[in-house]
Amino acid sequence: MSVFKGANCVYMGAEDIDKLFEGNERIFIVCDPFMADSGMSKYLTDPLDELKKDYVLYTKVGADPSTELVAEGVNAVAEYKPDCMVALGGGAAIDECKAMKYFSQTQGLIDEKVKLVVVPTTSGTGSEVTSFAVITDTEKAIKYPLVRDEIMPDAALLDAQYTRTVPPSITAATGMDALTHAIEAIVATNATDFSDAAAEKSIKLIRSYLKKCYLHPDDMEARQKMHDAATLAGVAFTNAGLGLVHAMAHAIGAHFHTPHGRCCAVMLPYVISFNAGLYDGVEAEACKNYARIARLIKVDASTVRQSAYMLVRTIVHFNDELGVANKIVDLGVSKEEFAAALDDMVDAASKDATLATNPREVTKEQIRDLYLRAYYGTANKTIL
Repeated sequence: MSVFKGANCVYMGAEDIDKLFEGNERIFIVCDPFMADSGMSKYLTDPLDELKKDYVLYTKVGADPSTELVAEGVNAVAEYKPDCMVALGGGAAIDECKAMKYFSQTQGLIDEKVKLVVVPTTSGTGSEVTSFAVITDTEKAIKYPLVRDEIMPDAALLDAQYTRTVPPSITAATGMDALTHAIEAIVATNATDFSDAAAEKSIKLIRSYLKKCYLHPDDMEARQKMHDAATLAGVAFTNAGLGLVHAMAHAIGAHFHTPHGRCCAVMLPYVISFNAGLYDGVEAEACKNYARIARLIKVDASTVRQSAYMLVRTIVHFNDELGVANKIVDLGVSKEEFAAALDDMVDAASKDATLATNPREVTKEQIRDLYLRAYYGTANKTIL
């Protein structure tokens, strides 16, 4: 039996803030230090002051939420005993907050009815409507996807005002993360008509508004549309699953601490080419779905295979326009660092939970080949 999941309620606009906290009196807010130091957190805390709610601002958030940070956060949650937890920020703050809540509850430190509210400040992760979180084991250099129904947010607030100060480089990277979510959701083995509907609408919005956000950061209509697109992509992949792009991107990010969206943007064209059988001539079923995506962004050709080629070319061109890397070397990873980490990355990617719904089975040797192709953007395997 298939089940379609999403956040219990998605609010749109600042006027809905009071509705988020009806019945809650002790609110634990998780955000990164920049949100607090820059005053951005006041968008949330000022209304809470007006509502006379008790709250605490917790800012021990890292770029890659680690097991150590989560453990420290669990102690803080246990001490405060909130009846509502709020993630205010990008993917790192949201994932850390989700993990803190989950482990606090499983250890019996807080009530199971504690509400989880997510207020995203970037347009990319879609984590405000997913049962996913990614936690890093820094000692082993491995990212672990935490997939639990218990970390599905109870409510999300989508307000583009929170993204106003996001710089173009992050707008581009998070936008490509959202696009990757939508594309992987369409070709994932658990895709349904419902997840497809969300993914297709997300792709259309990204096609129309990501470049506008990048070039015109003050275009609030474009920012809100990208906010909506990221959330729709999140709805799509939490139901359909992800795939090889995320498995490989997680490994790159864990080893080199590169922003997740940039890792996804780099790997996306290579994985599409593999899944569609463009490298080896395999008649891959996924090729038809990639051709359908090409039609959505209006770059389809006369045949299914050629449409998949055009999708790959378009994504490469899009990365160039957005100033996002198309090769691993352009992520600042030296040849020596890459060679030293390659075997571990292949092993980690092959075990990543997101690989379960990839549309084509993949061996470790094929993953290795894709990493090598993506390093210099060439099929030459002697680069190391």
